[in-house]
Order: sequence, then structure tokens, then C-alpha cells
Amino acid sequence: MKITHSEQAPAAIGPYSQGVIVNNVFYSSGQIPLTPTGDLVDGSVEEQVHQVFSNIKAVLESAGASLETVIKTTLFIKDMNDFPAINAVYGEYFSEHLPARSCVEVARLPKDVKVEMEVIALVK
Repeated sequence: MKITHSEQAPAAIGPYSQGVIVNNVFYSSGQIPLTPTGDLVDGSVEEQVHQVFSNIKAVLESAGASLETVIKTTLFIKDMNDFPAINAVYGEYFSEHLPARSCVEVARLPKDVKVEMEVIALVK
């Protein structure tokens, strides 16, 4: 097991790692719309999703993976009414390569953000 870390994504805000590699599979912790310096992107849901993808791309890179090697995503969203907007941004990042996905509405997310995402990916 190998722990991964990227300075290009926000540091963990609790006792966990940004990601873990087991054999050739990377498991990310949930990424919320924090900048690498820990500032909250408190804008539209679209702006928050773009920041989440920026963070996901950074932790994937630190593991030797990429969006093209993602096999599963899980989206946690605060309001299912935001799903069309979230899905539109998601489609900008996953347009040809389409990993398996789950999406669930939750009562509350850390720092009251609108979206959180975690991924599982193959390491190159």
C-alpha cells in the first residue's frame, strides 16, 4: 500500500490521505471545492465542480494515474436539482472515456459545499 499526496490539491482536513494505491489501483478520498491553499470556492455549482475536477486531476497525477484511467466515480451532491448543471460540467471532463458512476444526494457535505467526488483509477 502506498499513500499519495499532491501539493496541487488541498491538504486533508482530517486524519486521512488524499489517496492510496493498492497494487495498481488508486483510491481517492473525496475532493471538495477547496483550492490547494485551502480556500473554499464559494460560487456556483459549476465553479465548484470545476475546482473538484482540478483537485481530482492533481491527486490522480500524484498517483501516476489520470482522468483517462478512472474506472469509477462517486458524486455526492447537496441538491439533486443541481444534477443537470453538475452533469454538464462532468461531461466536459469525461466525454469519450466514460467511467462507471454513482451519484447520490446527501443531507450535508463538509464545509457545506454543493458537491464532493471520489474516484477509483488504474495506475499507469
